[in-house]
Amino acid sequence: MIKNILKSLLIFFIAVPSIAQVKVLVPMEPDQTNHLKAYGIAYRYLLKGGELDWLLNYRGGAFMYEYSPEIVGECQLKNVSYELLNGTQTAQVYADVKDEKSNMDLVRLEKVAKIAVYVPPNALPWDDAVQLVLEYAEIPYDKLWDEEVLEGKLKGYDWLHLHHEDFTGQYGKFFGTFGMSPWYVQQKNVNEQMAAKLGFSKVSKLKLAVVGKLKEYVSNGGFLFTMCSATDTYDIALASRFTDIADAMYDGDGYDQEANGKLDFSEDIAFENFKIELNPYVYEYSTIDATNDMVMLGPQNDYFKLVDFSAKYDPVPTMLNQNHTALVRGFMGQTTAFKKEYLKKDVTILAMNEGTDFVKYIHGNYGRGTFTFYGGHDPEDYQHAVGDPPTDLNLYKSSPGYRLILNNVLFPAAKKKKLKT
Repeated sequence: MIKNILKSLLIFFIAVPSIAQVKVLVPMEPDQTNHLKAYGIAYRYLLKGGELDWLLNYRGGAFMYEYSPEIVGECQLKNVSYELLNGTQTAQVYADVKDEKSNMDLVRLEKVAKIAVYVPPNALPWDDAVQLVLEYAEIPYDKLWDEEVLEGKLKGYDWLHLHHEDFTGQYGKFFGTFGMSPWYVQQKNVNEQMAAKLGFSKVSKLKLAVVGKLKEYVSNGGFLFTMCSATDTYDIALASRFTDIADAMYDGDGYDQEANGKLDFSEDIAFENFKIELNPYVYEYSTIDATNDMVMLGPQNDYFKLVDFSAKYDPVPTMLNQNHTALVRGFMGQTTAFKKEYLKKDVTILAMNEGTDFVKYIHGNYGRGTFTFYGGHDPEDYQHAVGDPPTDLNLYKSSPGYRLILNNVLFPAAKKKKLKT
Protein backbone atom coordinates (compact mmCIF):
# COMPACT_ATOMS: atom_id res chain seq x y z
CA MET A 1 0.00 0.00 0.00
CA ILE A 2 2.76 2.44 1.06
CA LYS A 3 4.73 1.42 -2.01
CA ASN A 4 1.79 2.32 -4.29
CA ILE A 5 1.32 5.73 -2.61
CA LEU A 6 5.02 6.57 -3.02
CA LYS A 7 4.82 5.51 -6.66
CA SER A 8 1.81 7.80 -7.23
CA LEU A 9 3.57 10.74 -5.54
CA LEU A 10 6.64 10.18 -7.71
CA ILE A 11 4.52 10.22 -10.86
CA PHE A 12 2.79 13.41 -9.65
CA PHE A 13 6.03 15.29 -8.98
CA ILE A 14 7.44 14.24 -12.33
CA ALA A 15 4.26 15.33 -14.15
CA VAL A 16 3.79 18.75 -12.53
CA PRO A 17 6.86 20.46 -14.09
CA SER A 18 5.85 19.11 -17.47
CA ILE A 19 2.35 20.59 -17.13
CA ALA A 20 3.75 23.89 -15.87
CA GLN A 21 5.91 24.20 -18.98
CA VAL A 22 3.01 23.87 -21.41
CA LYS A 23 2.25 27.05 -23.36
CA VAL A 24 -0.61 28.03 -25.61
CA LEU A 25 0.51 29.49 -28.93
CA VAL A 26 -2.01 31.40 -31.05
CA PRO A 27 -0.43 31.66 -34.52
CA MET A 28 -1.47 34.57 -36.73
CA GLU A 29 -0.51 33.18 -40.13
CA PRO A 30 -2.92 33.16 -43.10
CA ASP A 31 -4.52 29.90 -41.97
CA GLN A 32 -5.57 31.29 -38.56
CA THR A 33 -9.31 30.63 -38.38
CA ASN A 34 -10.20 34.01 -36.83
CA HIS A 35 -7.51 36.69 -36.61
CA LEU A 36 -9.83 39.39 -35.29
CA LYS A 37 -11.27 37.34 -32.42
CA ALA A 38 -7.70 36.42 -31.42
CA TYR A 39 -7.06 40.06 -30.51
CA GLY A 40 -10.18 40.11 -28.39
CA ILE A 41 -8.98 37.05 -26.48
CA ALA A 42 -5.65 38.76 -25.83
CA TYR A 43 -7.32 41.97 -24.64
CA ARG A 44 -9.71 40.23 -22.26
CA TYR A 45 -6.86 38.09 -20.89
CA LEU A 46 -5.02 41.30 -20.02
CA LEU A 47 -8.21 42.76 -18.60
CA LYS A 48 -8.35 39.87 -16.12
CA GLY A 49 -4.80 40.62 -14.97
CA GLY A 50 -2.92 38.16 -17.15
CA GLU A 51 0.29 38.76 -19.12
CA LEU A 52 1.34 37.27 -22.45
CA ASP A 53 4.06 37.54 -25.08
CA TRP A 54 3.53 39.04 -28.52
CA LEU A 55 6.00 37.32 -30.86
CA LEU A 56 6.79 39.99 -33.43
CA ASN A 57 7.17 38.67 -36.99
CA TYR A 58 6.91 35.08 -35.75
CA ARG A 59 4.12 33.25 -37.59
CA GLY A 60 2.30 36.46 -38.43
CA GLY A 61 2.70 38.03 -34.99
CA ALA A 62 1.69 35.12 -32.76
CA PHE A 63 0.55 35.33 -29.13
CA MET A 64 2.02 33.08 -26.42
CA TYR A 65 0.09 32.34 -23.21
CA GLU A 66 0.72 30.32 -20.09
CA TYR A 67 -1.44 27.22 -20.31
CA SER A 68 -4.82 27.28 -18.62
CA PRO A 69 -8.07 25.46 -19.37
CA GLU A 70 -9.74 28.89 -19.59
CA ILE A 71 -7.57 30.23 -22.42
CA VAL A 72 -7.91 26.98 -24.37
CA GLY A 73 -11.64 27.01 -23.81
CA GLU A 74 -11.98 30.57 -25.06
CA CYS A 75 -9.97 29.81 -28.20
CA GLN A 76 -12.27 26.89 -28.89
CA LEU A 77 -15.39 28.95 -28.17
CA LYS A 78 -14.30 31.77 -30.52
CA ASN A 79 -13.00 29.38 -33.20
CA VAL A 80 -9.46 30.73 -32.88
CA SER A 81 -6.66 28.35 -33.90
CA TYR A 82 -4.13 27.46 -31.20
CA GLU A 83 -1.35 24.99 -30.47
CA LEU A 84 -0.14 23.42 -27.21
CA LEU A 85 3.64 23.48 -26.83
CA ASN A 86 5.70 21.44 -24.39
CA GLY A 87 8.78 22.82 -22.69
CA THR A 88 11.18 21.82 -25.45
CA GLN A 89 9.00 23.26 -28.19
CA THR A 90 8.51 26.51 -26.25
CA ALA A 91 12.24 26.90 -25.69
CA GLN A 92 12.84 26.44 -29.42
CA VAL A 93 10.24 29.10 -30.32
CA TYR A 94 11.84 31.62 -27.97
CA ALA A 95 15.32 30.74 -29.26
CA ASP A 96 14.16 31.32 -32.85
CA VAL A 97 12.56 34.65 -31.96
CA LYS A 98 15.58 35.91 -30.01
CA ASP A 99 18.15 34.74 -32.58
CA GLU A 100 20.18 37.78 -33.60
CA LYS A 101 20.01 36.68 -37.23
CA SER A 102 16.21 36.76 -37.29
CA ASN A 103 13.99 39.80 -37.79
CA MET A 104 11.85 38.72 -34.85
CA ASP A 105 11.48 39.67 -31.22
CA LEU A 106 9.01 39.44 -28.38
CA VAL A 107 7.19 42.08 -26.42
CA ARG A 108 5.55 41.37 -23.09
CA LEU A 109 1.97 42.61 -22.92
CA GLU A 110 1.25 43.40 -19.30
CA LYS A 111 -1.21 46.25 -18.77
CA VAL A 112 -4.53 46.53 -20.52
CA ALA A 113 -5.45 49.92 -22.01
CA LYS A 114 -8.74 51.51 -21.03
CA ILE A 115 -10.38 52.47 -24.33
CA ALA A 116 -12.61 55.35 -25.37
CA VAL A 117 -14.11 56.35 -28.70
CA TYR A 118 -14.83 60.00 -29.42
CA VAL A 119 -18.13 59.83 -31.28
CA PRO A 120 -21.29 61.94 -31.67
CA PRO A 121 -24.29 60.61 -29.74
CA ASN A 122 -26.36 60.18 -32.92
CA ALA A 123 -23.76 58.08 -34.77
CA LEU A 124 -24.44 54.40 -35.47
CA PRO A 125 -21.73 51.83 -34.53
CA TRP A 126 -21.28 50.67 -38.13
CA ASP A 127 -20.54 54.22 -39.25
CA ASP A 128 -17.05 53.65 -37.91
CA ALA A 129 -14.68 50.75 -38.63
CA VAL A 130 -13.02 50.94 -35.22
CA GLN A 131 -16.26 50.58 -33.28
CA LEU A 132 -17.26 47.79 -35.65
CA VAL A 133 -14.12 45.75 -35.01
CA LEU A 134 -14.04 46.46 -31.27
CA GLU A 135 -17.54 45.08 -30.99
CA TYR A 136 -16.76 42.08 -33.21
CA ALA A 137 -13.63 41.26 -31.19
CA GLU A 138 -15.62 41.84 -27.97
CA ILE A 139 -13.28 44.51 -26.67
CA PRO A 140 -15.07 46.88 -24.26
CA TYR A 141 -14.93 50.63 -24.77
CA ASP A 142 -16.63 53.82 -23.60
CA LYS A 143 -18.06 56.61 -25.72
CA LEU A 144 -17.49 60.29 -25.15
CA TRP A 145 -17.87 63.49 -27.12
CA ASP A 146 -17.21 67.21 -26.92
CA GLU A 147 -18.65 67.87 -23.48
CA GLU A 148 -16.76 65.01 -21.83
CA VAL A 149 -13.52 65.98 -23.57
CA LEU A 150 -13.74 69.60 -22.42
CA GLU A 151 -14.62 68.46 -18.90
CA GLY A 152 -11.28 66.63 -18.72
CA LYS A 153 -12.63 63.09 -18.76
CA LEU A 154 -9.93 61.88 -21.18
CA LYS A 155 -7.64 61.51 -18.17
CA GLY A 156 -9.34 58.24 -17.35
CA TYR A 157 -8.40 56.57 -20.66
CA ASP A 158 -5.17 55.17 -22.09
CA TRP A 159 -6.24 54.82 -25.74
CA LEU A 160 -8.56 57.05 -27.71
CA HIS A 161 -10.03 56.68 -31.17
CA LEU A 162 -11.57 59.61 -33.02
CA HIS A 163 -14.69 58.75 -34.99
CA HIS A 164 -14.38 60.20 -38.53
CA GLU A 165 -14.99 63.72 -37.27
CA ASP A 166 -14.62 66.98 -39.19
CA PHE A 167 -12.74 69.21 -36.76
CA THR A 168 -13.01 72.21 -39.10
CA GLY A 169 -16.71 72.66 -38.30
CA GLN A 170 -17.85 72.08 -41.90
CA TYR A 171 -19.81 68.86 -41.23
CA GLY A 172 -17.76 66.83 -43.67
CA LYS A 173 -18.30 69.40 -46.44
CA PHE A 174 -21.40 67.42 -47.40
CA PHE A 175 -23.52 70.52 -48.00
CA GLY A 176 -23.29 70.44 -51.80
CA THR A 177 -24.55 66.86 -52.00
CA PHE A 178 -26.58 66.25 -48.86
CA GLY A 179 -27.38 69.72 -47.52
CA MET A 180 -31.14 69.05 -47.41
CA SER A 181 -30.94 65.45 -46.20
CA PRO A 182 -32.52 64.79 -42.78
CA TRP A 183 -29.35 63.15 -41.42
CA TYR A 184 -27.24 66.16 -42.44
CA VAL A 185 -29.67 68.64 -40.90
CA GLN A 186 -29.72 66.59 -37.70
CA GLN A 187 -25.91 66.42 -37.60
CA LYS A 188 -25.68 70.19 -37.98
CA ASN A 189 -28.32 70.82 -35.32
CA VAL A 190 -26.69 68.47 -32.80
CA ASN A 191 -23.32 70.16 -33.25
CA GLU A 192 -24.74 73.68 -33.05
CA GLN A 193 -26.68 72.84 -29.92
CA MET A 194 -23.56 71.44 -28.27
CA ALA A 195 -21.54 74.52 -29.23
CA ALA A 196 -24.20 76.81 -27.73
CA LYS A 197 -24.46 74.70 -24.58
CA LEU A 198 -20.71 74.94 -24.01
CA GLY A 199 -20.56 78.68 -24.72
CA PHE A 200 -19.07 78.75 -28.23
CA SER A 201 -20.36 81.05 -30.97
CA LYS A 202 -19.46 78.59 -33.74
CA VAL A 203 -19.02 74.87 -34.09
CA SER A 204 -15.55 75.46 -35.56
CA LYS A 205 -14.50 77.20 -32.33
CA LEU A 206 -15.85 74.33 -30.25
CA LYS A 207 -13.96 71.79 -32.38
CA LEU A 208 -10.75 73.81 -32.10
CA ALA A 209 -11.08 73.74 -28.31
CA VAL A 210 -11.66 69.96 -28.48
CA VAL A 211 -8.55 69.48 -30.63
CA GLY A 212 -6.58 71.45 -28.06
CA LYS A 213 -7.72 69.04 -25.34
CA LEU A 214 -6.92 66.05 -27.56
CA LYS A 215 -3.44 67.39 -28.12
CA GLU A 216 -3.00 67.86 -24.38
CA TYR A 217 -4.15 64.27 -23.86
CA VAL A 218 -1.48 62.94 -26.24
CA SER A 219 1.20 65.18 -24.76
CA ASN A 220 0.45 63.74 -21.31
CA GLY A 221 1.01 60.19 -22.51
CA GLY A 222 -2.19 59.18 -24.31
CA PHE A 223 -2.38 56.93 -27.35
CA LEU A 224 -4.41 58.52 -30.14
CA PHE A 225 -5.67 56.53 -33.12
CA THR A 226 -7.89 57.80 -35.89
CA MET A 227 -9.03 57.16 -39.44
CA CYS A 228 -10.60 58.97 -42.39
CA SER A 229 -11.38 62.69 -42.00
CA ALA A 230 -10.40 62.90 -38.32
CA THR A 231 -6.77 62.48 -39.44
CA ASP A 232 -6.20 65.60 -41.55
CA THR A 233 -8.97 67.83 -40.13
CA TYR A 234 -7.24 67.56 -36.74
CA ASP A 235 -4.18 69.42 -38.07
CA ILE A 236 -6.23 71.62 -40.42
CA ALA A 237 -8.17 72.97 -37.43
CA LEU A 238 -4.91 73.80 -35.64
CA ALA A 239 -3.31 75.39 -38.70
CA SER A 240 -6.35 77.61 -39.37
CA ARG A 241 -6.88 78.74 -35.78
CA PHE A 242 -6.08 82.38 -36.65
CA THR A 243 -8.39 82.59 -39.66
CA ASP A 244 -11.84 81.46 -40.93
CA ILE A 245 -12.02 78.69 -43.56
CA ALA A 246 -15.77 77.89 -43.25
CA ASP A 247 -18.34 79.56 -45.52
CA ALA A 248 -21.74 80.92 -44.50
CA MET A 249 -23.72 77.68 -44.91
CA TYR A 250 -21.48 76.14 -42.25
CA ASP A 251 -21.02 78.90 -39.68
CA GLY A 252 -23.23 81.83 -40.69
CA ASP A 253 -20.55 84.07 -42.18
CA GLY A 254 -18.12 83.95 -45.10
CA TYR A 255 -14.62 82.54 -45.07
CA ASP A 256 -11.42 84.57 -45.13
CA GLN A 257 -10.33 84.93 -48.78
CA GLU A 258 -6.72 85.16 -47.57
CA ALA A 259 -6.94 82.14 -45.29
CA ASN A 260 -4.21 80.13 -47.02
CA GLY A 261 -1.75 82.91 -46.36
CA LYS A 262 -2.56 82.87 -42.64
CA LEU A 263 -2.06 79.19 -41.88
CA ASP A 264 0.28 78.43 -38.98
CA PHE A 265 1.64 74.87 -38.90
CA SER A 266 3.69 75.26 -35.72
CA GLU A 267 1.09 73.46 -33.56
CA ASP A 268 0.34 70.67 -36.06
CA ILE A 269 1.56 67.21 -35.12
CA ALA A 270 1.61 65.35 -38.47
CA PHE A 271 1.25 67.70 -41.47
CA GLU A 272 2.62 71.02 -42.71
CA ASN A 273 2.77 73.35 -45.73
CA PHE A 274 -0.60 72.27 -47.13
CA LYS A 275 -3.29 74.47 -48.67
CA ILE A 276 -6.97 74.59 -47.70
CA GLU A 277 -9.74 73.89 -50.23
CA LEU A 278 -11.89 76.97 -49.56
CA ASN A 279 -14.68 76.27 -52.05
CA PRO A 280 -17.58 75.12 -49.82
CA TYR A 281 -19.06 72.96 -52.60
CA VAL A 282 -15.88 70.94 -53.21
CA TYR A 283 -15.86 67.71 -51.24
CA GLU A 284 -12.28 68.07 -50.06
CA TYR A 285 -10.54 69.78 -47.15
CA SER A 286 -7.00 70.39 -48.33
CA THR A 287 -4.10 69.30 -50.48
CA ILE A 288 -3.11 66.68 -47.87
CA ASP A 289 -5.63 64.12 -49.10
CA ALA A 290 -4.96 61.89 -52.11
CA THR A 291 -8.55 60.66 -52.65
CA ASN A 292 -8.93 62.13 -56.15
CA ASP A 293 -5.58 60.63 -57.17
CA MET A 294 -6.62 57.25 -55.81
CA VAL A 295 -9.82 57.38 -57.88
CA MET A 296 -7.64 57.77 -60.98
CA LEU A 297 -5.49 54.85 -59.83
CA GLY A 298 -8.54 52.56 -59.68
CA PRO A 299 -9.42 49.73 -57.27
CA GLN A 300 -7.52 47.15 -59.30
CA ASN A 301 -4.27 49.00 -58.55
CA ASP A 302 -5.07 50.13 -55.03
CA TYR A 303 -2.86 48.14 -52.69
CA PHE A 304 -0.62 49.51 -49.98
CA LYS A 305 2.52 47.87 -48.66
CA LEU A 306 3.52 47.69 -45.02
CA VAL A 307 7.06 48.84 -44.29
CA ASP A 308 9.31 46.07 -42.98
CA PHE A 309 10.93 47.37 -39.79
CA SER A 310 13.60 45.79 -37.60
CA ALA A 311 11.77 43.99 -34.80
CA LYS A 312 14.75 44.19 -32.44
CA TYR A 313 15.55 47.86 -33.01
CA ASP A 314 12.18 49.34 -34.02
CA PRO A 315 9.63 47.43 -31.92
CA VAL A 316 6.97 50.16 -32.01
CA PRO A 317 6.37 50.34 -35.79
CA THR A 318 6.93 46.59 -35.97
CA MET A 319 4.06 46.04 -33.52
CA LEU A 320 1.77 48.37 -35.42
CA ASN A 321 2.50 46.51 -38.68
CA GLN A 322 2.03 42.92 -37.51
CA ASN A 323 0.12 41.04 -40.18
CA HIS A 324 -0.09 37.86 -42.21
CA THR A 325 0.56 39.77 -45.44
CA ALA A 326 2.66 42.81 -46.29
CA LEU A 327 0.42 43.83 -49.20
CA VAL A 328 -3.03 45.06 -48.16
CA ARG A 329 -5.95 45.94 -50.40
CA GLY A 330 -6.69 49.67 -50.27
CA PHE A 331 -9.98 51.34 -49.44
CA MET A 332 -11.40 54.80 -49.92
CA GLY A 333 -12.62 57.40 -47.47
CA GLN A 334 -13.23 61.10 -47.24
CA THR A 335 -9.52 61.17 -46.48
CA THR A 336 -8.10 58.13 -48.26
CA ALA A 337 -4.35 58.65 -48.05
CA PHE A 338 -1.83 61.39 -47.32
CA LYS A 339 0.51 63.01 -49.82
CA LYS A 340 4.03 62.42 -48.61
CA GLU A 341 5.20 65.98 -49.31
CA TYR A 342 2.97 67.33 -46.53
CA LEU A 343 4.20 65.04 -43.75
CA LYS A 344 6.32 66.53 -41.00
CA LYS A 345 9.87 65.19 -41.04
CA ASP A 346 9.68 63.24 -37.79
CA VAL A 347 6.56 61.26 -38.76
CA THR A 348 7.12 57.53 -39.34
CA ILE A 349 5.59 56.09 -42.51
CA LEU A 350 4.09 52.67 -41.81
CA ALA A 351 2.57 51.94 -45.22
CA MET A 352 2.41 53.43 -48.74
CA ASN A 353 0.90 52.66 -52.11
CA GLU A 354 3.81 51.29 -54.11
CA GLY A 355 5.01 53.42 -57.01
CA THR A 356 3.29 56.54 -55.63
CA ASP A 357 3.84 59.23 -53.01
CA PHE A 358 0.57 58.31 -51.29
CA VAL A 359 0.95 57.33 -47.65
CA LYS A 360 -1.78 55.19 -46.06
CA TYR A 361 -0.64 54.75 -42.48
CA ILE A 362 1.58 56.90 -40.23
CA HIS A 363 2.77 57.07 -36.64
CA GLY A 364 4.45 59.70 -34.51
CA ASN A 365 5.33 60.87 -31.03
CA TYR A 366 4.05 64.01 -29.36
CA GLY A 367 5.15 64.81 -25.84
CA ARG A 368 4.92 61.61 -23.81
CA GLY A 369 2.27 60.08 -26.06
CA THR A 370 1.80 58.84 -29.61
CA PHE A 371 -0.58 59.20 -32.53
CA THR A 372 -1.39 56.86 -35.40
CA PHE A 373 -3.33 58.01 -38.47
CA TYR A 374 -4.83 55.49 -40.90
CA GLY A 375 -6.37 56.75 -44.15
CA GLY A 376 -9.70 55.45 -45.45
CA HIS A 377 -13.09 54.57 -43.99
CA ASP A 378 -13.64 50.79 -43.93
CA PRO A 379 -10.93 48.22 -44.77
CA GLU A 380 -13.48 45.79 -46.23
CA ASP A 381 -15.79 48.24 -48.02
CA TYR A 382 -13.79 49.78 -50.85
CA GLN A 383 -15.94 52.84 -51.46
CA HIS A 384 -18.33 53.18 -48.53
CA ALA A 385 -21.23 55.51 -49.34
CA VAL A 386 -23.65 57.31 -47.05
CA GLY A 387 -26.46 54.90 -46.14
CA ASP A 388 -24.57 51.72 -47.06
CA PRO A 389 -25.27 48.71 -44.80
CA PRO A 390 -22.74 47.75 -42.12
CA THR A 391 -19.85 45.45 -42.96
CA ASP A 392 -20.38 41.93 -41.60
CA LEU A 393 -17.03 41.02 -40.09
CA ASN A 394 -18.06 37.37 -39.91
CA LEU A 395 -17.22 37.45 -43.62
CA TYR A 396 -13.80 39.03 -43.00
CA LYS A 397 -12.42 37.20 -39.97
CA SER A 398 -8.87 37.49 -41.30
CA SER A 399 -8.99 41.02 -42.68
CA PRO A 400 -5.42 42.40 -42.79
CA GLY A 401 -6.80 45.94 -42.96
CA TYR A 402 -8.77 45.47 -39.75
CA ARG A 403 -5.78 43.78 -38.10
CA LEU A 404 -3.90 47.06 -38.31
CA ILE A 405 -6.60 48.71 -36.18
CA LEU A 406 -6.35 45.99 -33.55
CA ASN A 407 -2.55 46.18 -33.46
CA ASN A 408 -3.04 49.73 -32.22
CA VAL A 409 -5.49 48.59 -29.55
CA LEU A 410 -2.92 46.19 -28.04
CA PHE A 411 0.05 48.52 -28.52
CA PRO A 412 -0.35 50.43 -25.20
CA ALA A 413 -0.20 47.14 -23.27
CA ALA A 414 3.45 46.54 -24.25
CA LYS A 415 6.04 46.68 -21.51
CA LYS A 416 7.33 50.24 -21.58
CA LYS A 417 11.04 49.42 -21.11
CA LYS A 418 10.89 47.42 -24.32
CA LEU A 419 9.38 50.32 -26.24
CA LYS A 420 12.40 52.57 -25.81
CA THR A 421 14.20 52.68 -29.16
